[in-house]
Amino acid sequence: MSTTNVLLVCGSGASSGFMAANMRKAAKEQGLDMDIKARSESEIENYIDEIDALMVGPHLAYIIDEVEDYTAGTDVKVILMKGEYYATLDGSQAIAHLQEELER
Repeated sequence: MSTTNVLLVCGSGASSGFMAANMRKAAKEQGLDMDIKARSESEIENYIDEIDALMVGPHLAYIIDEVEDYTAGTDVKVILMKGEYYATLDGSQAIAHLQEELER
């Protein structure tokens, strides 16, 4: 099974950094092979070719259309993170949401 590469973006990269760390921990506990990175939204284009999923902070819902332009023609899943787990930085809930979206 290949590694699932995930990029998280929020405005500055601070809260997504904590979220990515919590998601890495949750993925490891669940035995999932995932590489989860956090970057600022301005860096999305640099990573499109390397990722399977892009998770966007809920406060950045307004950039979803722009992000979907970047990912057009790729297999990258664009996922808007849910406020309820993002606010508490719940890595397990974020992983569950990610897996649900990837299976669609």
